[in-house]
Amino acid sequence: MSKNPLLQLSDWVLSTDPRQRLRIMRSLMAAYAYVGCFGLLLYSTWAGFVSPRHTVWVGAVALVNLVLWYTLLRSGANRRFKDPSLTLPQVLSGLATAIFAYAVSGPVHGSTLILLALVMVFGIFALNSRTAKIVGASTVLVMALTILYKTTTDPVHYPLSLEIAHFILIGSVMPTISTLAAQLSALHKRLETQKSELAQAVNRIQILATRDELTGLINRRHMMEVLNQHQKRLHRSGHHQFYLALLDVDHFKRINDTHGHNVGDEVLHRFAQVLESALRDTDILARWGGEEFLLLLNDTTADLANIAIERARIVLQDTTLVPSHPDLKITFSAGVTGYVEGEVLHASIDRADKALYRAKKRGRNCTVIDEETDHEEAIQPS
Repeated sequence: MSKNPLLQLSDWVLSTDPRQRLRIMRSLMAAYAYVGCFGLLLYSTWAGFVSPRHTVWVGAVALVNLVLWYTLLRSGANRRFKDPSLTLPQVLSGLATAIFAYAVSGPVHGSTLILLALVMVFGIFALNSRTAKIVGASTVLVMALTILYKTTTDPVHYPLSLEIAHFILIGSVMPTISTLAAQLSALHKRLETQKSELAQAVNRIQILATRDELTGLINRRHMMEVLNQHQKRLHRSGHHQFYLALLDVDHFKRINDTHGHNVGDEVLHRFAQVLESALRDTDILARWGGEEFLLLLNDTTADLANIAIERARIVLQDTTLVPSHPDLKITFSAGVTGYVEGEVLHASIDRADKALYRAKKRGRNCTVIDEETDHEEAIQPS
């Protein structure tokens, strides 16, 4: 189905990138001010108030502004700058154009004052507090110099008494707009800070809800969600076989009683790190409770599951978990079972738990594969 021609034209003119599109639309809004200013000068020229030459100059300046900013935005060159919206240079060029129009529009120059306020409003949401104040103060200063120059060189069209009134108006309106811009900038900054803090808080809450604080592994509740997803995947595909292994650190109570709970916590933390480093990226290890860990072995068989566990056991044997107790060697017992399609997950976990119990009965530091899904075998470490 072909796209609407008007939408195609809109995409071509404004870009399909949402952010660039918004920047271009904001920039083109300035065209209304330029067109209004140029229209005023055309009328004034027709009425004999303004020289045609000055009208052409103002029109040329306005056209150059529009083409320049549109080209920079539409080409994507604006992305190279710190502020991709180019707000400050656009505001400055707009103010310069308005002041120029004020200086050449003779008897109708008072009508161009509204352009100064309009240009400032254009940047009110994007200028930061400091920049807004500087722009406002600079505008008042440049207008003061322009008024002084025009009252000296063209007192007929720029009488001093009228220009004082204009300057009082400019001197009160421009600082007010600058102050409002500064306040909006501060408010925007606070909102951005609050948004960032809220995102960090949500992220911390998510981590606390899904991760075990001590080991950094996913916790029991989140592991059940992961297992449910794998269960559904198996039901859909029919061939996504996975195994579960329940691991228990041998004689962990003895470690706590002998060396203290701080050493026990360090053992659990490092145990989790070592096991994760020895597993495949597709395997998932979770803190199940206390010194027990549940391991999900994806797309595997009983033999391959056992190989993975024994590989982890070898890595653990070669690692000093607690540097302050280099003689402290940690072993673990494991019960393994395969998930049977159609059964509830708790049934599989219960089989793994029973296999783990048998591994402990047979002397610990070994793996027992459940006999209901595979021929039971106690595998001692080599």
